[in-house]
Amino acid sequence: MGSEIQEFEGEIEEHFYGVYLLYCTNPQYLGRTYVGFTVNPLRRVKQHNRGSQFGGARRTSNKGPWEMILIVHGFPNDVAALRFEWAWQHPWRSRRLAHLGCSKTAKRTLTFCLGVVNEMLRVGPWRRLPLTLRWLQPKYFATLKTPLPDHMSIVKGALRKADQPHEALVAQEECAECGRRNGLKTLRCLHCEFSAHAACWVQRLGSKGVVLPVEGKCPGCRKKVMWGHIVVANRPPKSNQD
Repeated sequence: MGSEIQEFEGEIEEHFYGVYLLYCTNPQYLGRTYVGFTVNPLRRVKQHNRGSQFGGARRTSNKGPWEMILIVHGFPNDVAALRFEWAWQHPWRSRRLAHLGCSKTAKRTLTFCLGVVNEMLRVGPWRRLPLTLRWLQPKYFATLKTPLPDHMSIVKGALRKADQPHEALVAQEECAECGRRNGLKTLRCLHCEFSAHAACWVQRLGSKGVVLPVEGKCPGCRKKVMWGHIVVANRPPKSNQD
């Protein structure tokens, strides 16, 4: 049943697409929330807490520590997850959530975010997906106001890192350099979590009149990097199939 709570600690599936909720525990910003998309929750929360120079979002930079308290996963692809993320971030602009009467000035409290995602999982097209709402931090667990569809699950427990394809090639993560997520892949530094679009890397490493750079310093860790090494390290793995 959708309302049944299960205790579970499983592996991250190979093609993982999740939309998560962060909660700020910094006394100065206590209670602030942030909604985001990720293909790797374990890495993503570290990026948020290390700051935008290491791949975290600008809205969360220097405001941590942040805790990833829940995540919705089971989306068939990144496009579906990104659309869910956008609606959760902007419920007042989503025609599917117009009945909630949310205003742009509404405070993004934990209660507000939970109320929005609870309703999102009950309306189309998301109600038809086999989604899982996972409480990563059980201490924040709260009973949803309205039961979820029977084919959805609510579970409690951490996600563990599984043996996945090379994760340096991040699917539509926010670029640490330009701050945009435009559908392009990002390339990760060999020494730190800094991840940016190829064009942003070239702009930072290159010099005037040079089409492609040879080497330079990573904007995140300031260590020397070779452009060729970054490209090679971020190539997706070769398929075992002929």
